[in-house]
Amino acid sequence: MTGAGITLVLVRHAKSDWGDPHLDDHDRPLNDRGRRDAPRMARRLAETGFRPDAILSSTAVRARSTAEAFAEELGAAVTLAPELYGAPARALLAAAAATGLRSVLVVAHDPGMSVLAAQLSGDGIAHMPTCAVARFRWDDEDWEVATAVDPAEWTIDTPR
Repeated sequence: MTGAGITLVLVRHAKSDWGDPHLDDHDRPLNDRGRRDAPRMARRLAETGFRPDAILSSTAVRARSTAEAFAEELGAAVTLAPELYGAPARALLAAAAATGLRSVLVVAHDPGMSVLAAQLSGDGIAHMPTCAVARFRWDDEDWEVATAVDPAEWTIDTPR
């Protein structure tokens, strides 16, 4: 994927640890697989040459940890966005668009991530597994115009 325009990358948080049934959902950390997958998927994205202008992340521990792995590999700072925790598809897209930046990576949760990926891919992406990376590029540089039409191209990469 190259060229001008807008790029949106959706990353569903890596696999979380369900070992402590008393832990609040927001506070669940990554499990061993999640701690392996996040840096690996970040490296794979970095190898494509993608560098985000912004990384937005849910405040949940598992999302923040995933975002930090991507930030380290991609050389970008993470902005925590409480509204991304459990956000529906429209809120995820609105948060990215509100940055006004040309390339935004969003780390958040299902079902919003899978719903948004399906909408943007014309149902080409049926589900975003944990730590999946979906990338969408539009030719236009105005978020409002770009997201009103199908992306010029999209890809999906999963850890398995």
